[in-house]
Amino acid sequence: MSMKHPIIAVTGSSGAGTTTVKHTFEAIFHREHVNAAVVEGDSFHRYTRSEMNALIEDAERVGQRGISHFGPEANLFDELEALFRGYGESGIGRRRHYIHFESEAAAWNLPQGTFTPWEDLPVGTDCLFYEGLHGAVVTDQVDVTKYVDLLIGVVPVVNLEWIQKLHRDKSIRGYSTEAVTDAILRRMHDYVHYIVPQFSRTHINFQRVPVVDTSNPFIAREVPTQDESMVVIRFRNPRGVDFPYLLRMIHDSFMSRANTIVIPGGKLDLAMQLILTPLIWKLMERRRKQL
Repeated sequence: MSMKHPIIAVTGSSGAGTTTVKHTFEAIFHREHVNAAVVEGDSFHRYTRSEMNALIEDAERVGQRGISHFGPEANLFDELEALFRGYGESGIGRRRHYIHFESEAAAWNLPQGTFTPWEDLPVGTDCLFYEGLHGAVVTDQVDVTKYVDLLIGVVPVVNLEWIQKLHRDKSIRGYSTEAVTDAILRRMHDYVHYIVPQFSRTHINFQRVPVVDTSNPFIAREVPTQDESMVVIRFRNPRGVDFPYLLRMIHDSFMSRANTIVIPGGKLDLAMQLILTPLIWKLMERRRKQL
């Protein structure tokens, strides 16, 4: 962790909704005049899309489980840890961009499923903001968590996570239901060993729980809306959290445990604004004092 160069990480599985939380952070950064260096977790994948597909096909051809983007074989965990360590020490580092969509491919003049060249982070940023799969990953070789000053987990219940992934990958990325289902199954071992453990290391978890039937996510016609959900917000350390204030400000919210508040899903953005803005103030004030 760093006083002068704080790091904020939002971590969650594929389809969990980390992009929504990213947008809230971007709104706070804009309003509070915080100059953040944004880093995308996908940019630390090890292989291009075609390389990844070839490795999976080779493994399955001999009856083995292919690697997944959840595990260490398909990611540059060493480089991610080095970025966090280097930024915390001196506010510098390198990033790149993974090209998901046709519009991005056209803008960069590069094929989909490839990476842009590595580039230096902008000079003089106030913080580093990471959003992706592995903001709190720990293995025998790396420990990303120890460099992060504010660590947020986005953790919908698993059936909702799968529904969101199915709808996103089918409608936006053009995959079939069968292809997405195969990916979920292939990733399960790495999901259990590398994704789930992160949420015991996060400072705050936002877990969306639908209040409609999601018992078979593979046939769900639509994603439950925010208003068809509740959100469970768990604080690892509740000391200093003004729960009475949050209960007053967020209508129909309630405490379910001493460190947990439950809110209507439609109030998620408000809750994140109320909870996260003071934490960013503290990081920026600590930074100013050190500078």
